[in-house]
Formats: sequence, C-alpha cells, structure tokens
Amino acid sequence: MSSPSRIIDAHQHVFWHGRDDADLVADLDENGIDKALLLTWCIGPREAPIGYEEVFNPIHIVSPGQNPGLPFSDVVRAARRFPDRFIMGYAPHASEPDAAKWLDAAIRMYDVRAFGEWKCRMLLDDPRCIELFRMAGRHGLPVVFHIDVPYLPDAETGQMTPCGEWYGGTVENLERAMQACPETIFVGHGAGFWREISGDVETKEAAELYPKGPIVVGGRLLRLLDEYPQLYADLSAGSGLNALRRDPDHGKKFLLKYHKKLLFGRDYYGGELQAFLNPLDLSAEATENIYHLNSERLFRIES
Repeated sequence: MSSPSRIIDAHQHVFWHGRDDADLVADLDENGIDKALLLTWCIGPREAPIGYEEVFNPIHIVSPGQNPGLPFSDVVRAARRFPDRFIMGYAPHASEPDAAKWLDAAIRMYDVRAFGEWKCRMLLDDPRCIELFRMAGRHGLPVVFHIDVPYLPDAETGQMTPCGEWYGGTVENLERAMQACPETIFVGHGAGFWREISGDVETKEAAELYPKGPIVVGGRLLRLLDEYPQLYADLSAGSGLNALRRDPDHGKKFLLKYHKKLLFGRDYYGGELQAFLNPLDLSAEATENIYHLNSERLFRIES
C-alpha cells in the first residue's frame, strides 16, 4: 500500500478517556494524522450509558449518575485552541425541545462541518430525528450516526433477544430515514451498523455484537451502499476494524470496491486501523480516498 499524502481522522472525540485536547494533538502527531473531526455525543434524559463513568469528562457531572456526555462546549474549546488540527461537529439530542434551532444556531455561530455524532436511544426514522437530518442536509452537513441494535440472536437457539443498550434501531430504520431525507448524506458507524456487512446477522452464528468468522453473502450493508449514493461509512472504533479483519480477504475486496464511500476514522487513540490497512497493498486511488479525499469533500476541508 502506498503511503497516503495526508490523513484525516473523520471520527474523533476530545476530553475523554483521561486525555485532554493537547493529548489528542500529541496522539495525532504520533500517528501522522493531519486533522481530526471532533464529534459530540449529547446524552438524553435517562440515557446515561453503563460503564462510562471513567470515560467522560468529570467536570460536566451535574448530578449523581448524570453526565451530558461529550458536549459541544468541549469541541469548541479544543477547536479554538488548535484551529489547524480540529474540525467541529455537533449533534443536539433529538429529544431536546427546539433541537433544530440549536443546530441552526451552532451552524451560524461556529464553523460546524458535520452533524454528529448522532447517538440517541431513539429510532433513526423517528420524526424528531428526520427533521434534524433534513436541516443538516439543507446546510450541507453530513450526518454521522451510530447504530447498536436492540436485539441479538441467542447463541444456542438463534431466537432474537434484547441486548441492553441500543441506539438507532436497525438498518431498516436507517433505510427509511435515508428515503425520508434524500438530500442528506449519512455516514454510518457502530457495531450495529458494521455487523450488517455479513448476511448471517439474525442467526446464532452472529450472537455477539462484534461477530467473528468469515463474511456470509447477503449483507444488508452492501445493498444499502450500492443503492443509496448518499450513504457513506467511517471505519472507526472496534466495529469498523472488526468488520474488515474478521475476514481479511473480504475486507480488502470491500475496501477496493467501496473506497469512494469509506472514511478513515478512529473514535479513539493509536494506530491500530492504520496497522491493518497499510499492509493490504491497496491502490493509490483507494488509499488517498479512504485516508483523506472523501473526508475533505464531505466536510469541506481544504487540502
């Protein structure tokens, strides 16, 4: 694989996992990354996720067990300190009264380039979400969204059972949202999104949120990428990487086929995704598209 001329991290957060904005810049430097898109995660009422107490910024705790997550104020703070390294994203929670007005105000007051990260315990095709997605589309902001499915098959019986915390619903909800917002670009992310690369997601062989083993023909994600020009995907977090390396031969073919619709992203720190991508001997065109050109186009980043 030829080395990319530039790297954009299209899915990143700041002031979490015990690191501040300067720590994130140092991590970008260590991994040869030029810029990062900083995304919010605005947590709604009664949505506080389990196990994130030591991940979020403790300065924002408002009451026991309640934390707003990754607020827009931290994104603005970091981007103002390091304007050459960070691009701003913002997604108010869709249940917030006048959420569309908050988004409009943020776009007018700050240089927001993406609507994201949308990560709500609501269905993607909820009318409140649709109105936000439509406004993002009118402003030319791609919607970066997270899916964690509400049900997984049981490992022994294959029966679909509740799996705890969920966000967005399924790719069926995603498809309805895209049909309702044809002018809006969507960038998919999350375990519930990437597990759909394989056609066996409703069988007991895919009982885990991060399935293992060879990809089975018939993945619904592939159909959506083929049928909807507005759908893109970022490779961030363990979910994107798992989808690629669980079946390396398929992963390489997938990258080569869809390189115009895939974005390099990490959602964390380190060079694990680069370590997987770099030995694959991808074409120069695919390398440049995935590592920076697609992100530059979608988020209006100057080269």
